[in-house]
Amino acid sequence: MKRHSPWFSFGRLSLTTRLSLIFALLTFAVITLAGFTLYRTLEKQISIRDDGALLTRVEQIRTLLSDEDVLNLIHNKPQLFANMLGNHEALLVLRFPGQAPLIEVNPGNSPVPVSTPVAADAQLTLAAVQHSMARDNTPFIAVSASAKTSDGPQPLEIISGRLMTERTHILAIYRQQIILLALTAAALTALLAFWIARRGLSPLRHLAGQTASIGIRNLSTRIDNRKSPRELTVLIDGFNQMLDRLEISFTQLSQVSADMAHDLRTPIGNLLGQTEVALSQQRSTDYYEKLLGSNFEELLRLSKMTDNMLFLARAEHADHAIERALLNIGDEFQRMGEYFEGPAEERGLSVILHGEGNIWADANLLRRALANLLANAIRYAEEGSEIVLESAAHPQGTKITVINQGQTINPQHLDRLFDRFYRADPSRNTHAHASGLGLSIVRSIMQLHQGQYSVVSENRQTRFSLIFPNK
Repeated sequence: MKRHSPWFSFGRLSLTTRLSLIFALLTFAVITLAGFTLYRTLEKQISIRDDGALLTRVEQIRTLLSDEDVLNLIHNKPQLFANMLGNHEALLVLRFPGQAPLIEVNPGNSPVPVSTPVAADAQLTLAAVQHSMARDNTPFIAVSASAKTSDGPQPLEIISGRLMTERTHILAIYRQQIILLALTAAALTALLAFWIARRGLSPLRHLAGQTASIGIRNLSTRIDNRKSPRELTVLIDGFNQMLDRLEISFTQLSQVSADMAHDLRTPIGNLLGQTEVALSQQRSTDYYEKLLGSNFEELLRLSKMTDNMLFLARAEHADHAIERALLNIGDEFQRMGEYFEGPAEERGLSVILHGEGNIWADANLLRRALANLLANAIRYAEEGSEIVLESAAHPQGTKITVINQGQTINPQHLDRLFDRFYRADPSRNTHAHASGLGLSIVRSIMQLHQGQYSVVSENRQTRFSLIFPNK
């Protein structure tokens, strides 16, 4: 069953709004926690104060009753006790145990608590105060104590209490003020955080504007990080490096497309031109045979170029897997020497092999790389010279080198020899079998092996080196 996304999603909010909400919630939580901590402290202190005040009144009544004639005092001055309570919600009951109250002051009609009174000779402490809740959930405190009098042998029982309506009202106002203060502080924090976040994130908006202005036509543009915050420097450097790679790749792609069009145009033009000439009038059988032979060579060139491009496309795919195995170098060199013996003899060249030991590589890819290097060496070596194929141990694996004698390649071309369709001089375009992809295939093969490739050309000697890493 498909779920419907809620109308509100935190993930869809902007970073500025998220920061504002987070700071607002934190401010609300901190102020609320601090406020209610102070509230609990205040509540406790007020409770102790009220308990102490009630004990003081009871103690005052105790003292008064010990010095006066209780009955005459109650009869002549009943209002005195009401005035001593000082609150219309207070309770006072004076009675001898088991008898009716001598006086009862209870304007709030609070129920008289039943408890064991504190002895007349015992000191009153906060522990003597009883706490309960009235019917409307208002706190009620009460104290019961005995007092010695001159009216009889029995002590007089004093029951005093108070309904804490006023305290409840004050604490409720305090709670409301805490919530109001927390909400106000959260709102102000949100507004301030929003303003700070917008100013703080302005470099990101500037960066987004710069990146949005970069397209195919201005890939050479780079993002200026001189006025950017230190935290964005790494990101900007990463963007610039990505732009460097994109510019290089796009330039290479454009060059490859142009070179492909140029290289494909030559054989296709030859095919069209020769065929058009042949069809212009009746020709002899020998002419048609030569034409078909020439067209066959051009078609072979096109087929080889297509195969090479397909190989490069597959080799550069991230999921392309190779099957490495431990190969005998001597056997592989002997195979290459026998294969190129004929083409080398046609130009009076001799192939010298110096290889022993083993190499960890994909057999087919190794042979293709060596074949491309040897074909390249035979193509451009001086007639009558030697081509050397040798191997040697290397700290990072096994090094294979192909050496030929011939024209020295200009140093400015060496770094681009392995690019597609790149040729060091225009004269190489004239070779019938040169597609300009051989060395780029070698580069792809070495990248698949995670190896290294290089070329050095000096003193009329060119050395192509491949380093295959160990397993």
